Amino acid sequence: MNRRKLIKDLSFLPLAGGLLGSTLPLQKLSALDIQKGNANDTDTVTNGISPVQDKVPHKSIYEKIGVRPVINGRGTITIIGGCRMLPEVQRAMDAATLDYVEIDELMNGVGKRLGELTGTEWGVVTTGATGALIIATTGILTGGNPDKLWQLPDLIGMKNEVIIPAYSWTAYESAVRGVGVKMITVSNLEELKAALGPQTAMILVLAGDESNNGPLSIREIASLSKPLGVPILVDAAAEGLPVPNPHITQGADLVAYSGGKYLGGPQCAGLLIGRKDLIQAAWVTSAPHHGFGRGYKVGREEVMGMLAAVEMWMKRDHEKEIKAWTSQLEHISSRLKKIPGVSATIRQPRPEQLSNRSPSLNVEWDTKRIPLTGNNVEQLLWDSNPRVAVGGAGSFLPFPPNMKPNIGINSSQLNVGEERIIADRVFAVLSNPPHIARPVGPASFDVNGQWEIEIKFASRSDSQRFVLEQKGNDLLGTHYGSYATRDLAGTLYGNDILMRSAYTLNGVRLDFEFTGKVTSNDFMEGRVSLSEYGMADWKATRHHYHLRGT
Repeated sequence: MNRRKLIKDLSFLPLAGGLLGSTLPLQKLSALDIQKGNANDTDTVTNGISPVQDKVPHKSIYEKIGVRPVINGRGTITIIGGCRMLPEVQRAMDAATLDYVEIDELMNGVGKRLGELTGTEWGVVTTGATGALIIATTGILTGGNPDKLWQLPDLIGMKNEVIIPAYSWTAYESAVRGVGVKMITVSNLEELKAALGPQTAMILVLAGDESNNGPLSIREIASLSKPLGVPILVDAAAEGLPVPNPHITQGADLVAYSGGKYLGGPQCAGLLIGRKDLIQAAWVTSAPHHGFGRGYKVGREEVMGMLAAVEMWMKRDHEKEIKAWTSQLEHISSRLKKIPGVSATIRQPRPEQLSNRSPSLNVEWDTKRIPLTGNNVEQLLWDSNPRVAVGGAGSFLPFPPNMKPNIGINSSQLNVGEERIIADRVFAVLSNPPHIARPVGPASFDVNGQWEIEIKFASRSDSQRFVLEQKGNDLLGTHYGSYATRDLAGTLYGNDILMRSAYTLNGVRLDFEFTGKVTSNDFMEGRVSLSEYGMADWKATRHHYHLRGT
């Protein structure tokens, strides 16, 4: 059986018993070899990875400890491992283990080289983009003064305010807030003018359309901050490294990147590039130096692996990569379009797009023919063997779950041949959709009113509260959590209850999904998904009001 036939025949395997990940190894080739056409199968090679090879059975290292590997049709998502490292990165990391080196000298040499490659003054390798944001902030606050470093997170005597445009709030900016600074949100230039003052340490900006062209673009911000000597730090985690750097060109002082996304570097590494003095101050606050930033340690292997990723970024044929990724999506699309009621559209990155420049496939279907939601399909693929991740499968997003009849597929992290596995798996689900039981029937209880909740978290229990309003099967209300109050919505069919609440202000991600049983007019219990934070048990007791004198 040849390689292509073996891959094709995987479509006939049951969803519960595939072979990929158990018997089919994947061999990596140099990205330069790919571009030069030195691969064995040049019609299918993509992203520095060779086609599937047979004859040499292997067992995934993860399966040996009972963990299932994933075919990544989602993209550079941290929860399922981030990016596929370039072969050159792996070789650099392997070589770095062979010798010892003084880490300050290493980072000095790498810093200079990163500056040369990126067209900026200097660079430093960090523990991901979040690590870059943290040490950039501590470097700006302390100026590289060890006395002030040891004072952190006490900011007395230091500038302690960070201005952030409203569009820049995400879950990741909490890293800067965690240093102890006061975050001041602004929505326009007038508010920015009013916020700038003697305690302003820096301005934090999220890279994107609004930072490039909006009324609070980096250029507009810099027009006010530069005369005052207030530095601008840009979070460009998932971007590539065009030269000249577009953010530095507009007036930014520092830019943070993730190594484990579009750059194809180590998952736990990142970059901070820009002004030499600020980057060197940031390095003082990071490991191996003791103090606040000791935990943000980067090993010599990640340092050299990240440098190799930047070197390769400048050599890779990015347009050829997009064409190869598109070809994989075209295969999936052509397979799925054979199903009545299914459409598939490839979406290409916009010309001005800098973050995760890769194509994606949007698959939609007619629910009259295929009575499944996007979440249903995502979970069916996630539970299959081999395990396939598309859309939000395998993580905490989207929230609430995708109830529309569509899924998204990204091919940028696929090995060659895996697009065929995905096409076959999705085809099997959509061409012969399984029956998914839907809740029916009237509610067995009236749950209107206030409920006292006890949630048993990993090591302790905490008390929270529901206030519920019931209309037939539908529930609306308020969830009073330990941190914040948020709206709640759900259903009650028979005694089966489902409630979801979410709080997302300023990038916070508190998404809870309560499922369980109402066992009496005064008691309910079950399990709660805390999204990325795991699972917990919950129980709730109706609050009875006791009025004095009655």
